[in-house]
Amino acid sequence: MESDTLRNRKPAVAGSFYPADRDNLLKTIESLFSSAAKSENLANIRAVIVPHAGYVYSGTVAASAFNQLQPEHVYDNVFIIGSSHHSSFNGASIYTDGNFITPLGVARVDLDLARELVSDHSDIFINNPDVQNNEHSLEVQVPFLQYIYDEKLKIIPIVIATHQTSTVHKIAEALAPYFKGNNLFVISTDFSHYPDYESAYTIDNLTANAILMNSPDAFLSVLDDNNSKRIPNLATSICGWTSVLTLLDITENLPNAKFHQIIYKNSGDAEIGDKDRVVGYHAIALTSGINEALNKQEEEYLTPEEKRVLLHLARVTIAEYLSSGKIPDAGSSPGITEKLMAPAGAFVTLTKDRKLRGCIGQFNADRPLYRIVQEMAVSAATRDYRFVNVKDDELRELEIEISVLTPMRRIQSVDEIVLGKHGLYIRKGNSSGTYLPQVANQTTWNVEEFVSHCSRDKAGIGWDGWRDAELYVYEAYVFGE
Repeated sequence: MESDTLRNRKPAVAGSFYPADRDNLLKTIESLFSSAAKSENLANIRAVIVPHAGYVYSGTVAASAFNQLQPEHVYDNVFIIGSSHHSSFNGASIYTDGNFITPLGVARVDLDLARELVSDHSDIFINNPDVQNNEHSLEVQVPFLQYIYDEKLKIIPIVIATHQTSTVHKIAEALAPYFKGNNLFVISTDFSHYPDYESAYTIDNLTANAILMNSPDAFLSVLDDNNSKRIPNLATSICGWTSVLTLLDITENLPNAKFHQIIYKNSGDAEIGDKDRVVGYHAIALTSGINEALNKQEEEYLTPEEKRVLLHLARVTIAEYLSSGKIPDAGSSPGITEKLMAPAGAFVTLTKDRKLRGCIGQFNADRPLYRIVQEMAVSAATRDYRFVNVKDDELRELEIEISVLTPMRRIQSVDEIVLGKHGLYIRKGNSSGTYLPQVANQTTWNVEEFVSHCSRDKAGIGWDGWRDAELYVYEAYVFGE
């Protein structure tokens, strides 16, 4: 039997990074959670960025990241990704020989999936137990996850050993299909190494802000800028940069992705810490960004079957139009309910490989919702001036998202705008522009920045042009394939 042939990975840093005794480890973790930052009740958490130093130094920050997770929400798989401290080769190692052992017991590895990844992507993934056996960056995360999920935990342990950004991009491409559904990504990294206390705060905030922008280019640029500052004793801005870059490569164009900064400390904040040479620790969470309250409204507004009908209708309409140049009459089609016959505005967004491929919408609720969706789907595929027209053989590669709009209402102050809930429409003379509600979830803008960007970038009336323009808000019920 397979269980007889497993070569489980035994703990390498129990007794140094964290207690080796089960009871002491449980007490330590309980204490860390009691002093951790409170849960922000974030919905749809898809990833967390967590430090990996000894618990006495970074344990409170790590617990603060894990405290955002809901114990009742058990993930299918937890991908634990760290950058190697000991090995170097142009790829990553996935442990496929057995499970992980800690003082809290066995953490199961999804061996079938782990082996599938190595088999399907042998150019970048290998199974080399030596890479994993002495690596602490993954191991120190496991007891926290065991404490939360106990025997329900199932992991995919990945150690990245390359320093080539091109290879990191390949790793991200291989993992991207698993960054959906009910999986969680745990990115293990500390931040600055060995500057003084105050310099660490400055550098670590710059690095974290770049991550919050959800831009691989911005992240790498900040690392270069940090290095150019010649800060005494700064060995690195972030030791797990390849792991963070992997996440950013996956999430950069993910609709509704949003990073949330939870807490920051460095080793100088620990009771035994030295403020002359410190290591920085951030806890950051990534959500899918969809507003939970809006989700509830969406469920009340459209049933799952009605959403499925609209998404299917959008796809078959694009296919028919590309073939015949005509939009089919769907009014008598099965599934067209009274609600889908009611007038409503809508946007249709097309993405390919998680990148925008077209987006067109209409606010005027002058035709049935199903018909607006058909017309906007065709327009997104063939009339978005930013892109060449979609081709027949490309349609299967596209993903479709629909935003059904509520009627607009005029506001007198930007203070009435709720980011993530309200879309914005600005009109001044013959110029106008809009941002859908989900745009706020893809940025770190505050309300005024959200309005100013829309004013300048969409309406074309300048950064402050909104101040004497007409402002409207609306909500969107967003769903996709």
